[in-house]
Amino acid sequence: MTKRLIMSAPNGARRGKADHPQLPVTIEEVAACAVSVEAEGADALHAHVRDAEGQHVLDAGLYKELLLEVTAKCPDLAVQITTEAVGRYSAQEQYDVVAAVEPEAVSVAMREMAPEDGDMDLARRFYFEAQEAGRAVQHILYAPEDVARLDLLMGEGIVPVGYGSQLYVLGRYAKDQESDPRDLLGFLAARDAAEHIAQDNPFMLCAFGRAETACGALAFGHGGHARIGFENSLWHGSGKMAKDNAERIQVVSHIRSEMGYEGAVSKDDVLKVLGKPQ
Repeated sequence: MTKRLIMSAPNGARRGKADHPQLPVTIEEVAACAVSVEAEGADALHAHVRDAEGQHVLDAGLYKELLLEVTAKCPDLAVQITTEAVGRYSAQEQYDVVAAVEPEAVSVAMREMAPEDGDMDLARRFYFEAQEAGRAVQHILYAPEDVARLDLLMGEGIVPVGYGSQLYVLGRYAKDQESDPRDLLGFLAARDAAEHIAQDNPFMLCAFGRAETACGALAFGHGGHARIGFENSLWHGSGKMAKDNAERIQVVSHIRSEMGYEGAVSKDDVLKVLGKPQ
């Protein structure tokens, strides 16, 4: 496969204008950012919404408004919403926002939707209903042990066997949140050892700090895809701060091309990489 996807993650849940003046916060700013990153080679957008004070929220109305705005401006750009809890939202609230929005694609942290002491009946309903709806679910995995547990949940019937794609988060707990490209190897080893995760399921990574570019290139080389943007890093590999999200996408898109890979042909291609059931 010569296709390697780039997903733009332009804002996340925690950063604001104080971190970078070009970080998009409002729906209008995110929609404008979507136009610029798509022009530079992004195949998808990872979307967060903020309230009037600029705080991360799981708000169905705001998500619907954002999806309408981005789709109107970028009809061929796949948009993935997040259920990230940020310590504020329960698994039930995450379930509820997805049920209300009915997005084509969503990223879900396994640790939040199916914690070891959590409601497994709720988790089972979430994943099986998402599969039945044809929704692209991307499992957010913070360590190789999460890959092993996802495999276990599939074996126990909590998550449909082989369903969804995986997002490997490199460096979430590293010192100063600076990722190391070698962190990917542990995830890949856990994936190889899995019994129920289909080996051809797509994977994507995101990485923190100045190594984001190198980590993305390594993902491409190992058959994976890259999530790039101000949610995780404001910097190029040289240490220079990026002008905006579009500049980050431009740099990684150029590297993708120089490695002999290309972006997606269609929105449906992207949704399959993001975990849409086959």
